[in-house]
Amino acid sequence: MAIRKSTMQEQVAQAIAAIEPNDRPVVTFHTITGPSPWIMNELGLIGQLFVKYYFVTLTERVVVVHRAGRLANRPKELVHVIPLEQARELVSDVRRRTLWSSLRFQFPGEPKPTRLNIARYWRAELDQFVPALTGEQIAV
Repeated sequence: MAIRKSTMQEQVAQAIAAIEPNDRPVVTFHTITGPSPWIMNELGLIGQLFVKYYFVTLTERVVVVHRAGRLANRPKELVHVIPLEQARELVSDVRRRTLWSSLRFQFPGEPKPTRLNIARYWRAELDQFVPALTGEQIAV
């Protein structure tokens, strides 16, 4: 079970190397979908049915989204590979907060943007991801 951030990032890098050996991860963060994580925690096990866990990675050429294991925090199946030019247009409503930051990401094939919640533990990666992808700084 991966607990350390560096271990999780290394596992994601290995998963990316398996599909594209010539691409290099720039930044990776772990995220949880759904409304506020505070609400989902209050709902307990029922709330867990409505959220999904992902690793989002910005590489030198694409944005890669892997499903993340709920307990083991390992990258699982590949969900999306989005070219940078397209991915730049898919990020919106970035909100940097004290404990849980969020952004909206329009996954291909989905009718509306998905809210991605990023825990404080991964905020430095969010602060690196958004400007590297969109060229815009996050308002603090």
